Amino acid sequence: MNNSFISKLKSDLPAGLVVFLVALPLCLGISLASGAPLLSGVISGIIGGLVVGFLSGSHSSVSGPAAGLAAVVLTSIASLGNFEVFLLATLIAGGMQVVLGISKTGFIANYVPSNVIKGLLAAIGIILILKQIPHAAGYDADPEADFSFQQMDGENTITELLKMVNYFQPGAIVISLISLFILVFWDKTPLKKISFFPASLAVVALGILLNDIFHLYLPGLAIDATHLVNIPKPDSIASVLTFPDFSAINNYQVWIVALTIAIIASLETLLNLEAVENLDPHKRQASPNRELMAQGVGNIVAGLVGGIPVTSVIVRSSVNIQTGAESKMSTIFHGILLVLSLFLLSTLMNMIPLASLAAILIVTGYKLAKWPLFKEMYNRGLNQFIPFIATITAIIFTDLLIGILIGLAVSTFYLLKSNFKNPFTIEKEKANMGETIRIEFPNQVSFLNKASIKDTLWSLPNGSKVILDATYSDFIDSDVLEVIEDFRTTIAPEKQLQVNILGLRERYHLDDHIQFVNVLDKETQQKLKPAEILDILLQGNERFVKGKWTEKYLKQQVNATSFGQNPMAVVVTCIDSRTSPELIFDVGIGDVISIRIAGNIISKEILGSIELACQEIGTKLIVVLGHTSCGAIASAIHRVNNNHIADITNKIEKSIDLCKVDRSKITSDPEAFKKVISYNVQNSLDEIISQSSYLEQRISKGEISLVGGIYDLATGLVHIESTIPAEMAELS
Repeated sequence: MNNSFISKLKSDLPAGLVVFLVALPLCLGISLASGAPLLSGVISGIIGGLVVGFLSGSHSSVSGPAAGLAAVVLTSIASLGNFEVFLLATLIAGGMQVVLGISKTGFIANYVPSNVIKGLLAAIGIILILKQIPHAAGYDADPEADFSFQQMDGENTITELLKMVNYFQPGAIVISLISLFILVFWDKTPLKKISFFPASLAVVALGILLNDIFHLYLPGLAIDATHLVNIPKPDSIASVLTFPDFSAINNYQVWIVALTIAIIASLETLLNLEAVENLDPHKRQASPNRELMAQGVGNIVAGLVGGIPVTSVIVRSSVNIQTGAESKMSTIFHGILLVLSLFLLSTLMNMIPLASLAAILIVTGYKLAKWPLFKEMYNRGLNQFIPFIATITAIIFTDLLIGILIGLAVSTFYLLKSNFKNPFTIEKEKANMGETIRIEFPNQVSFLNKASIKDTLWSLPNGSKVILDATYSDFIDSDVLEVIEDFRTTIAPEKQLQVNILGLRERYHLDDHIQFVNVLDKETQQKLKPAEILDILLQGNERFVKGKWTEKYLKQQVNATSFGQNPMAVVVTCIDSRTSPELIFDVGIGDVISIRIAGNIISKEILGSIELACQEIGTKLIVVLGHTSCGAIASAIHRVNNNHIADITNKIEKSIDLCKVDRSKITSDPEAFKKVISYNVQNSLDEIISQSSYLEQRISKGEISLVGGIYDLATGLVHIESTIPAEMAELS
């Protein structure tokens, strides 16, 4: 355990240092953009690292002041009149977040689509690159943390880049280019093995060293103080802290601001937490409810001591992950460094060129917005790609929160469109009494599905047989139930539809509705041709294999068949307990006559039964069905012939001889055993033709067909091996 902890510290401490170097100017810039005291952002960074970092369950999320809240903070301070009253609103907002966490509202994060999360990450990456390019070139006119498109200095992202070309600083460009080179190629050198000294730390140290060299030997390249990190040094702890004005507790505007901050900060935290989990190489999850409570406590503390609101922040979190953090110790360590920076390290920190930090952030941005990500999202289809691009574009040209909301809106549009198009499955089943349209509802049927369900039901062809199957639906919205009831009572009678409604729960106050049962009548039986019957059986077998059996309504079938029988086929099969024609062909009671005898052999009694089925009952298809792993054939191979078993095994001897493989080797040779099965089926077909002049005559006229097949016990598939007449194979 100790070795594991030490091993993680080797990754966490350097990562925490880099996060600190990135977070410090961000804290200062966000407080400046928010119209708050300059050090209030640093205080929030400390709280995000120490308080939230300790309470949070996330291994890699970093909290602190968020650029997405800068505009809210700025307008809130102005509307409330002073910073002390605003602190009270921040404290109350924190309490609200704690309540949200306790009431377990963090589940809403699970409903944010992955295309929006990926768009958020890519947008942050692009913004990091666009916003850091001016700093890499030595032009630092805008606040460091101004991540919105419209900046506080009147510029925007595009105009800032255009103005940058007039303010290049050669020394900053040299440092940023060297830094980028090191960051890109560091992992291709032996230096990558020094986990305690990452590339990002090397870049910062090199930036300080190069600037010192410039001052000593190349003054024209020297970077002045305006392009270095700038940490104000406070006189004392008391001069840093500001306390809330509790006298404004009855001011309703304070509560409105608090509610606004609580909602926005919670939403941003949950989205960032989801994004961080996507970035985490270990894909570790953290409780969103615990995170809300941790953020809430953090904002309570921020309100008490003079900090601006904190949230989980994707920029710092992504840097934390990219620099190799293994646990939340990196977050806590960055908080410790922020404390030390206020009083002990300001002189050293103020020597770091912003160009060095810009290089780190540019590389981080590239990792978040790599080209393969765009290609991956495009390959997933436009319903994923367009919300992804919309999220990126909206975040870049507005701000984080508005961009996410736009991305969610676009994603929701495609969700609605998807639900409209395909909320259920529609299958056309060819049953024994004609084609049946089966509509199977999904697990959850919401009001979003209403329009498509209504369009589908209202457009069904006149005279159709329709099955509405809600067997697997745990929930059906009342709006959809109303559509089903209108269809059953009004549309179906008008269009002469026969409708079966299955699987409705008692709580819906609608009963199952059965109007037709798949039992053959005499008229339908006589209309069916042998090839059509075989096709019906094979389609039934396909359903059996896929596990999509038709509803049989067995009780109703029993009643319907009590008045007479009109089967479409007679099936001669083995007595094997694993083979039942009614199941493997997915037919109902009375659809087939099943003759079962060991080894599916033909005797006089069996032949008489077949003739009776065809002559007196009207059956038009005879199927001889063998099966794999047949025990009767194995017994014949092993010469089991005691008592009356010999009446079975002796008939199979001919098939064993036709195989022309040594009897002792047949059972160990799957192909040889299969040949015996196939020959045995063919022998039974030959006996039916040769021993029944009645059947032979009707088969020759095409009135009856004879089919041989093998049922595979392993897969459930029926393979048709021969048809008499042969041309029926083409018809089927």
